[in-house]
Amino acid sequence: MSTGPGAPSAPAPIPSTCVSRKSSMFSSLKVRNYRLFFLGQVVSNIGTWMQRIAQDWLVLSLTGSATAVGVTTALQFLPMLLFGLYGGVLVDRLSKRRALLFTQSAMGATGIALAVLTLTGQVQVWHVYLAAFAAGLATVVDNPARQSFVSEMVGPDQLQNAVSLNSANFQSARLIGPAVAGVMITGVGTGWAFLANGLSFVAPLVGLLMMRSRELYAVERAPRGKGQLREGLQYVAGRPELIWTIVLVGFVSTFGFNFPVYLSAFADDVFHAGAGSYSLFNTVMAVGSLAGALLAARRGTARMRVLVVGAVAFGALEIVAAIAPSLWLFALLMAPIGMFGMTVNVTANTSVQMGTDPAMRGRVMALYMMVFMGGSPIGAPIAGWITDAYGVRAGLAVGGAIAAVAAATIGLVLARMGDLRLSVGWNRGHPHVRFVPRENQEQLAPAA
Repeated sequence: MSTGPGAPSAPAPIPSTCVSRKSSMFSSLKVRNYRLFFLGQVVSNIGTWMQRIAQDWLVLSLTGSATAVGVTTALQFLPMLLFGLYGGVLVDRLSKRRALLFTQSAMGATGIALAVLTLTGQVQVWHVYLAAFAAGLATVVDNPARQSFVSEMVGPDQLQNAVSLNSANFQSARLIGPAVAGVMITGVGTGWAFLANGLSFVAPLVGLLMMRSRELYAVERAPRGKGQLREGLQYVAGRPELIWTIVLVGFVSTFGFNFPVYLSAFADDVFHAGAGSYSLFNTVMAVGSLAGALLAARRGTARMRVLVVGAVAFGALEIVAAIAPSLWLFALLMAPIGMFGMTVNVTANTSVQMGTDPAMRGRVMALYMMVFMGGSPIGAPIAGWITDAYGVRAGLAVGGAIAAVAAATIGLVLARMGDLRLSVGWNRGHPHVRFVPRENQEQLAPAA
């Protein structure tokens, strides 16, 4: 895997010869600055998930349209698609800690504004659209800053563990947020969920202010200059392991991760249940996602085979869920879907961060997040249209099929580039899938 400008650009994550380095599941929490960051994000992420559930349900209540839910999701991620690369350039120039103080404050303000409108009975669907777009603008800088700031808190040795724990953090909050949101929506209304989200940003702001600057790992900031955006794109273009990882994430996120559209429509239109079942689907998926994130925290180096196999399994399970005949079977399938979806997310994120020079990390992570999050403005309206026109089962099946086919195709392309072949077999009663050099096959032929 490439570690800097002068490193080889061959797709090194593919071979199964990479040595796994297991560590303590929570080792990065020993770092004080990261511990403050982690605890603040726990509170903020709970509020974020509460707002996501409340926002989707409010839009569906106001319009009765899955397409409108898709438009809301698209508007929230559209700024990342339009301006994400420029956000990365800014992050490489600025103090990431100061940038996060600004962006976290801005996102908290949008939650409070939406709460006031809802609690006073003045909210209209365009207000939700505007709040989603405003929050999306803040994420243009917040996401690459937050992703690349992790390495400054923990250093290279703990980076993989910290990235995995960030995902576990997010998914742990996903267990609590939807459940609390479901109770609040049915009990006191969506406005209080929005208010809780706005106030939750106090926690990460306090954590950032309490950090010790002298304990952060120094990273040279990029000076202001022309061509920095082009420089970042050229950097990625010279590294196939980064390009294909980002392309795969683009397909999976654009067509497979449209759960705000799918789950709300399954709860309302297919199973004719209320906000409680929508919250249940999200909670069960979070259980699987949390399991996937914690397993990743103990995993060694990020491997391309894990990414490819995880993406294929993720897409295949979505197809199975699309034809599930009962609410409870559909809900149970959300657990493995969440686990494999998180495997794709953590493996890709870690692979890209660990394969990028620190001076370029803001721009590269901005590109990664632009593809990961920016696919929603394309995929969410398409998913909403298919759902409205042909039914949510068709929408989920099509999304899963595209993700699985894209992953399998990219896996074969990378194997061919690395002169590898896929080896499938059994090891101690368990399926064993890996890429091996083609010469091994030739060497074994005479013995056969």
